[in-house]
Amino acid sequence: MDKVQALELKLDTLIQQYQQLAADNQVLREQEGLWQQERQRLIKNNEIARSRVETIINRLKGINPDG
Repeated sequence: MDKVQALELKLDTLIQQYQQLAADNQVLREQEGLWQQERQRLIKNNEIARSRVETIINRLKGINPDG
C-alpha cells in the first residue's frame, strides 16, 4: 500500500468517525430536549403540590381550636 492509499484509508476512517459522532450528537440533543421537557413538567407538578400543601396548612391554621 502506498502513501496515497494509506492517506485515503485514514481519511475514510475519519469521515466515518465524524459521521458517527454527528449522529450520536443528534441523538443526545434530542434526548436533552426530552429531559428538559420532563424537567419542566416536574417543576410544574412540584409547584402545584406546594400550592396545595400551603392551602391545606393555611386552612388548618384557620381552624379555631376553641370551637
